[in-house]
Amino acid sequence: MRITLIGSGNVATHLAAAFKNAGHTIAQVWSHTYQHAALLAYHVKATAAEHLGDLDSSADIFVIAVKDDAIPGVAGQLNAGNQLVVHTSGSTAMDVLAGVSTRTGVIYPLQTISKLREIDFRQVPVAVEGSTPDVARELHLLASGISGNVLELSSEKRLSLHVAAVFACNFTNHLYQLSKTILDKYGLDFDLIRPLIAETAEKVSTVDPASVQTGPAVRNDRLTMDKHLHFLEKEPELQDLYRRLSQNIINFHNKQQG
Repeated sequence: MRITLIGSGNVATHLAAAFKNAGHTIAQVWSHTYQHAALLAYHVKATAAEHLGDLDSSADIFVIAVKDDAIPGVAGQLNAGNQLVVHTSGSTAMDVLAGVSTRTGVIYPLQTISKLREIDFRQVPVAVEGSTPDVARELHLLASGISGNVLELSSEKRLSLHVAAVFACNFTNHLYQLSKTILDKYGLDFDLIRPLIAETAEKVSTVDPASVQTGPAVRNDRLTMDKHLHFLEKEPELQDLYRRLSQNIINFHNKQQG
């Protein structure tokens, strides 16, 4: 399959490599920054396009991998004819591509992606959606070439998956950073926390997270929580976050037990 990639960021970079490794041809790459498109094109032996109007409409599929708010503007400038046009967003409905082509869809890889970190795409869940059953089957086949876990989801279900992923990944990573900030302030190494992070991740990889929740909040240990809140008195934002998260844990487990 001849694939044209629109975007040169984290998702576009890894998808380009995955598709190429699966035997597809990356025909062209376009990005808002031409130099970025040229660099990615070089690595996958493609041609970099300076303008959207330069894209060859004979590509089998146009994959739009740009920021969510840029998708409508980019899609609206495509001259795709009846070729397949998809985006890679978790939170953007497929309908944003309506009118761009008669054949549209979504191919959404569920993973935290950074350009310089290798990813085994065979382990990455990929959600697909098609404007017709035939398109959905075509995207399922395409995604199956790079992932061992492909599922068809509606835009609404894909949005729920994306929201869940933000809680599980983005918020969690930020909490790691807040933890590091506290440790840095007291001259302690973040390496002290890494085994705790690893053990927590290992546990939830096989069991329901609620069943392995630990800490003062799940025990409703008010004495310890009050000490922690007092410790955070000079950090009102952290103190408020600690209080809210603790109360949320308490409320959740009270409902579970009730």
